[in-house]
Amino acid sequence: MEEHSNAFDETPQASQTSGPNLSTFDEEYAQASAPDFEELPDGKYQVTVHGVRLGESQKGDPMLKWDLVVISGPCEGRHIFKNAVITSASLPFVKGDLKMLGLTLPRFSELPQHLPGLLDKKLLVTKKTREEFANVYFNRLLDVPAAGNAGPGAGPGQGAPAPF
Repeated sequence: MEEHSNAFDETPQASQTSGPNLSTFDEEYAQASAPDFEELPDGKYQVTVHGVRLGESQKGDPMLKWDLVVISGPCEGRHIFKNAVITSASLPFVKGDLKMLGLTLPRFSELPQHLPGLLDKKLLVTKKTREEFANVYFNRLLDVPAAGNAGPGAGPGQGAPAPF
């Protein structure tokens, strides 16, 4: 059996001679602005659940990985990420977050098949930073009608999220 070597398995080094021709991007590169990924300030935010999946912590514990998108205010469109490690000590908090989103499970092992039902839920959350660690707390479920679905007699602005 022949063994193949991978360039990434070798000692790290930079090559100046090989690779694609990048000169076609020189002008665009000079004009481009690098995106600003500054940390979202602490505060209360109206968000929608953009994504939620099961993952694993560095210690190997299961965890829920939340991707929340701000839906109103000056930070609209920005993402807030929440990782909820699942341990015996944290299970009551995980259960509380799920209950707030309207999900009660007879058995916790059924959670994976219910994750898609959590998408697009609207929440009021609080982001608090202590030292270098940011925590995100689910405060309450928001009753925000879908765009164009504000109901009969809805006037201008009635379909927008309520201010916090």
